[in-house]
Amino acid sequence: MPGGRARYRRILRFSARAIAQAWWYELALPRLGLRRVADRTRAHRLQVTARRFRALAVDLGGLMIKVGQFLSSRLDVLPPEVTAELEQLQDEVPPVPFPEIRALAEAELGVPLSRAFAAVDERPLAAASLGQAHRARLAPEDAALAGFEAVVLKVQRPGIDAIVEIDLAALRRVAGWLSRVRIVSDRVDMPALVEEFAHTSSDEIDYVHEAANAERFTANIADGARVGAPEIVWERTTRRVLTLADVTAIKVNDVAALRAAGIDPAEVATEFAAVMFDQLFGDGFFHADPHPGNIFVTPHPPDEAGRTWRFTFIDFGMMGQVPEGLRRGLRRVVIAVAARDGRGLVAGIQEVGVLLPSADTADLERALTQLFARFGGMGFAELQEVDPREFRDFADEFGEVVRSLPFQFPEDFLLIIRAMSLTSGLCSALDPSFNIWNAVEPYAQRLLSEESGGVVRDVGARAWGAVRGLAAVPGRLDELLTRVEEGRLEVQSPSVERRLGRLEQGLRRLVSAVLFAALFVGGIALRAQDAVFGTIVMALSVPPLLHAVLAGIGSRRSRSRR
Repeated sequence: MPGGRARYRRILRFSARAIAQAWWYELALPRLGLRRVADRTRAHRLQVTARRFRALAVDLGGLMIKVGQFLSSRLDVLPPEVTAELEQLQDEVPPVPFPEIRALAEAELGVPLSRAFAAVDERPLAAASLGQAHRARLAPEDAALAGFEAVVLKVQRPGIDAIVEIDLAALRRVAGWLSRVRIVSDRVDMPALVEEFAHTSSDEIDYVHEAANAERFTANIADGARVGAPEIVWERTTRRVLTLADVTAIKVNDVAALRAAGIDPAEVATEFAAVMFDQLFGDGFFHADPHPGNIFVTPHPPDEAGRTWRFTFIDFGMMGQVPEGLRRGLRRVVIAVAARDGRGLVAGIQEVGVLLPSADTADLERALTQLFARFGGMGFAELQEVDPREFRDFADEFGEVVRSLPFQFPEDFLLIIRAMSLTSGLCSALDPSFNIWNAVEPYAQRLLSEESGGVVRDVGARAWGAVRGLAAVPGRLDELLTRVEEGRLEVQSPSVERRLGRLEQGLRRLVSAVLFAALFVGGIALRAQDAVFGTIVMALSVPPLLHAVLAGIGSRRSRSRR
């Protein structure tokens, strides 16, 4: 395409300059004894580089805006100075002239727009980097078949396929450069990161895929009473054109409009949190981009339950799914937490795929052991009463250890964190007194009660077997090993019965006290002071809770089959 080579070279020039600057300051200057210069200027340099990339992305459009938004969520591999700057990127670009939109839509649909639709508003409803949306009305025969007339017509930007290919080629080239730098390759698998982004991008520019996501969401989650989604007009949908019912209503964060409609914003906040947790911990298929522009509150006449409104979700290009392959690692994580075993927890995290194989985990094992020792026996209410300075002290002691490790979360983990973060922010905007922890606690307890103790019994049997094996080891040696793991060398000799009692207590409070509480609440508290470490701690809380839910679903299905 015209200008394609220039675009490719411009991306490479920016990347080469950023890599050269990083090499000079982070590798060359320290070897010359000038590490202080590099340390002193690091924050400013990173901000300037991120700002220049943001300007480049806005100027080029296309996939580069998505690159910036994707990188803004990668707190596991990028410093907060970069992610904070990239978070300001908005996917809003100048609209494509309507004649070009008309030509592409007609070529895709195979008929003139005047035949396909009764009317199309030439003014764009929204213009983004990959596509553009217009309001329209279905032709009478299509409207009679669909049962509605008002629709939204989404059309890809002309030439976006070629732009995406150029941008991905440039990104793969840059990833190849970085994979040859040991300090980078030990920390991040750049080629895998680019391929992960390429997969996400290909899904977003395939409107048939988005339409299928919308129908799956409707089948799995949208019950009509509490949650809805737009219907797809398949006769007017292709890979580059998407036609769906116009479900525009009250924007979910429009507090004034909600109150004018007689809807309590605090109730909306509570219900929205429950809806998102139903998605995350139900069958694991969830909307991964629940920002205010993608959710409406739709008033309706009172139903049988007395409800007068429901949520309506739109834009299903970014969806998350908890992979089945995570279960083995999650089981190992749960058992390790039950036994307060830092080494076992690290092994489980590695099996899940959060840590790269190059990780030296000795210090992380010690950090997790200390975390369990300090916060592991606390319940929800106790954790909320902990002085925030204790979390900050823990971050000061172990934050650098965690940041130095090659964490690289799988895409689905990041989507879970993104969904939780957006949910918390939206609910807090609706109700300043909203505490997501209060929403999590009863939900998690209900899930555990529905599971009927299956997970606890399973973990208990395995942990009891491990303890019976340990009983054969002299108590003094076992305690000495535990003290060594914690970095202390005093020797104590508690009885085996006392150790079994503590383990049984830990099993009874598995999710409510040891695992989800300590890591998730601690992560929320830490994010205010250290975004990277806080996000990592939050992410560590996700697998065990998901395991408990997924295992519960599996056990219920097995019982129903029997």
